[in-house]
Amino acid sequence: MTDPQIGMMMLGLFIFIIMLGFPIAFTLMAMGVAFGYYAYFTPGQDFFDNRIFTLLVQKTFEVTSSDVLTAVPLFLFMGYVVERANILDRLFRSLQIAAKRVPGSLAVATLVTCAMFATATGIVGAVVTLMGLLAFPAMLRAGYDTKLAAGVVCAGGCLGILIPPSILLIVYAATAGVSAVKLYAAAFIPGFLLAGFYVLYVIARAMWNPALCPKLPPEETNVPFSEVLTLLFTSFFPLALLIVAVLGAILFGLATPSEAAGAGALASMVLAAAYRALNFRMLKDSVYLTARATAMVCFLFIGSWTFSSVFALLGGQQVVESLILSLNLSSTGFLLLTQTIIFLLGWPLEWTEIIIIFVPIFLPLLDDFHVDPIFFGILVALNTQTAFNTPPVAMAAFYLKGVAPPHVKLTDIFSGALPFVFMVFLTMACVYVFPQLALWLPDYLYRPR
Repeated sequence: MTDPQIGMMMLGLFIFIIMLGFPIAFTLMAMGVAFGYYAYFTPGQDFFDNRIFTLLVQKTFEVTSSDVLTAVPLFLFMGYVVERANILDRLFRSLQIAAKRVPGSLAVATLVTCAMFATATGIVGAVVTLMGLLAFPAMLRAGYDTKLAAGVVCAGGCLGILIPPSILLIVYAATAGVSAVKLYAAAFIPGFLLAGFYVLYVIARAMWNPALCPKLPPEETNVPFSEVLTLLFTSFFPLALLIVAVLGAILFGLATPSEAAGAGALASMVLAAAYRALNFRMLKDSVYLTARATAMVCFLFIGSWTFSSVFALLGGQQVVESLILSLNLSSTGFLLLTQTIIFLLGWPLEWTEIIIIFVPIFLPLLDDFHVDPIFFGILVALNTQTAFNTPPVAMAAFYLKGVAPPHVKLTDIFSGALPFVFMVFLTMACVYVFPQLALWLPDYLYRPR
């Protein structure tokens, strides 16, 4: 067999093994070392003199010393602390009362709460689970349609994948070698455009069929204006100030993502202390969860970079590039092909594996098809949201099912989430047709003066 054929066998074997359920990060490292030993083998050398071991050490050092990836544990820690600061129930209550005159007010309040909380945490499982415990039962008690209520919680909980400060965008920036700051600026408008489509969809459904979203009884909404202001000042504005301060420092160049994340982590502890939720147990849990998630990302990077280096050395990357180039695709055709592949990969894989393992296969082709890597990253970030809400492996649906009342069927959650998947496709189409939705803000903020 030729080296390129061995490289393609390496890729096929990897996909087969992960489908069997083996840990992805360690499978990547094991296969990278095994096939790399063959690629770097020199007759007569000692076993540990093979350069694959040097490559593995180098990739480990690059990951652990990356300035971009430093922001990952800090943003995660900020998210876990905010999640435990007892702010979500107050935030939902205040937004629910403030939006009482809007059709489908509970669902709209849920989406806005999800958008804010997802922006502060970026942890999909946590947002869907918490809103499933808080907002989902409230909507069911109010007589809301089960499918619509489930779709609102699942879709809203996934907004943190795209809306900054998104962990996915930091990981993509490190993978693609682009500016995380520019990615954040590029994601700002598409992220809130998607949230806006969600809200408009809910309002339209509520106006078209009021039975889906009954109005709340007066005793729940007749709250004095002064109390509404108090609720907003004690829940909405502190969290909004934290988010605006962190994002503003990044977007206006006052701090790097890592510096802003560090300041945000400190501010989240101050916020938790203000809500009397800061204690040793909470900090311990937050640190543990942060360390576990960070370790997963780092091991994935080490394995992926080792695997991809060996894959390219064997000529596998060249085979993939030649195959795609031989199709004579236009830029539109290339984007449709890659986004379809990413959409299908989202069924068995999580976004971390897609971004770290498979997206690098397409990155070298962006220049050939004249695609901006930042624009491509925003499409990928939008696309990966569908993975959480598309059967058969819709993780957001499973998160919600785990905390939903027993009578709520998984099929109801799936069918409720699907219309919001079409909202994601609509947003992707808008971004493709009007690329300035993604590119205008980074160009405006960071072009040479």
